[in-house]
Amino acid sequence: MPIELPKEDQQQAIESLKKYFELNMDSELGNLAATGLLEFIIEEIGPGIYNKGVADAQARMQARVTDLGYEIQQDEFPYWLKKGRE
Repeated sequence: MPIELPKEDQQQAIESLKKYFELNMDSELGNLAATGLLEFIIEEIGPGIYNKGVADAQARMQARVTDLGYEIQQDEFPYWLKKGRE
């Protein structure tokens, strides 16, 4: 499944890349070059970042599922365990 940004996010990313180049690389990056660079980053680096996010979410969900048993588990046969009913 290809990673795609919504148009508004893509435009913000392009503007961010252009600003970064202007401030840190002492050079200007045009719209075409910034768009190409963004497409390269998304295609080449994006899947690794995406997969890391998915793995983090899976680990978090697994931890919550594991805790679920402790959080909602009820003692069985509690009637005789109550004080004074032994």
